[in-house]
Amino acid sequence: MKDILFIIGSESDRPSVAPGVELIEKKGLSYDLVVYSAHRQLPELVEFLKSADGDYRVVIAAAGLAAALPGVVASQVKRPVIGVPLVAGQLGGVDALLAILQLPNGVPVATMGIGKQGVQNAIHLAERIVRAPSG
Repeated sequence: MKDILFIIGSESDRPSVAPGVELIEKKGLSYDLVVYSAHRQLPELVEFLKSADGDYRVVIAAAGLAAALPGVVASQVKRPVIGVPLVAGQLGGVDALLAILQLPNGVPVATMGIGKQGVQNAIHLAERIVRAPSG
């Protein structure tokens, strides 16, 4: 089982999450980074999540604008989900932040801040989840 599944909605999000990927590698955590759009590839995303749910300890989903990705992920997996709003659009990520924060009951997502510090804090939280003492 790997530590982290990192999902982004578009190849264009890679530069935004690069500081998080660097931190994952610095901390020695195992991970996969995949690209699935909740808007353009919903059936493929759902199928992937169903097949991968037991393969990771925690999932990080980063998205901008409407930011549907973290909520879709949390609706499909049993693992903890961390949502990261990315800087995008006229509101600079505030719309993504609100979309991730305001998910319905039963779709829990730990929501980080907007941008670089949010991506890095997602890694710090994922590490705490992964390395938490069991018992």
